[in-house]
Amino acid sequence: MRSSHIKSIRISAALLIGFFSVSWTHAATPADGACPALLQQNVLRLQDEKPQSLCQYAGKVVVVVNTASFCGFTPQYEGLEALHAKYKDQGLVVLGFPSNDFSQETGSNKQIADFCENTFGVKFPMFTKTSVTGKDASPLFKQLSAKTGTTPKWNFYKYVISRNGQSVESFNSMTDPKSKSFVREIEKQLASK
Repeated sequence: MRSSHIKSIRISAALLIGFFSVSWTHAATPADGACPALLQQNVLRLQDEKPQSLCQYAGKVVVVVNTASFCGFTPQYEGLEALHAKYKDQGLVVLGFPSNDFSQETGSNKQIADFCENTFGVKFPMFTKTSVTGKDASPLFKQLSAKTGTTPKWNFYKYVISRNGQSVESFNSMTDPKSKSFVREIEKQLASK
């Protein structure tokens, strides 16, 4: 009797663990087919270099920006963080990709992370140093360039990706994150469900 009772508890525990494992896995990934091709890639998080799937941002309006710590446009970090904070609850996420393609990002990933957080209070997701132009450009930036017909010409080049990943608009480095045209595009994309 005791043996069958223990066996029953083990089976119940196994079923319960299996249920929670399946539930957690399903909740951690978007619904089948919901991740646009543009986001079907892994990148390394800046702070700890752990792999991150960009699919976790499926269904959001995504702003992708190549950044640098020693550029005249570096103060745009502040405006990007303000946008992220203001609109994140409506479905916006800003993704920063530091790049030394224009020779203005020479620090290590840890130095870049410290600089962004301590100088500008950056809380939006940042990823490790990335090539954004030429033959060595990351797959994400190659796809963004192909969709828009333009590659980053300098640091703080911005791409706004629609929730479904089908529409991408590009904005040059001179476009301040607070500019009316940029904010208008973000609000337009956020309004599209």
